[in-house]
Amino acid sequence: MGVALTGCGAGTVAVTAAEDAANPDCAPAMLAMPDAISDQDQRQTTSQGTTAYGDPAAMVVRCGVTPPAPTTDMCSRVNGVDWIIRETDDPNQWQATTYGRNPAFEVTFDTTVVPSSTALIDLGSAVTTVDQDRECLSVDEALDAS
Repeated sequence: MGVALTGCGAGTVAVTAAEDAANPDCAPAMLAMPDAISDQDQRQTTSQGTTAYGDPAAMVVRCGVTPPAPTTDMCSRVNGVDWIIRETDDPNQWQATTYGRNPAFEVTFDTTVVPSSTALIDLGSAVTTVDQDRECLSVDEALDAS
C-alpha cells in the first residue's frame, strides 16, 4: 500500500489506517513517538495508529500493518529493530516495515527531507514497545538454520 506524502498547511494529515490499527499494542507505541524527527515536527493524522512528520508530510508512520513474511528483501537492524527496506515508485521515497513484530510498523519517508538512518533510529524506542519474536538473518545464518 503506497502512502502519499502530501498535505498542505499545518492541518491534519490524511492517512489510511492499517488493517490492525486498533491492536492494543499500537497505542503505547504511538504515544511514545518522538515530537520531531530530522527537524520535522509531528502532526496529527486522521486515523488511529498513525502519525506524520513535516509540513508537507515528509514521513508517515502506521502501526498495525500485516507483519511481513520471511523475505530476501534487504533487512537491516537499527538499534535493535529489524526493518525490511524497500524503494517505492517515487525515487525519493522509501518504505521500511518492521520485521518480527506483531503488530508491525510501516514508515514511508521522503529521503530528501528525512534520512533513513535518522528516521529509523528516532523511531526505535517507540517501536520496541512491541516485542520482537523473529529477527533478520544473514544468508549464512539462514543456510545454517536449514
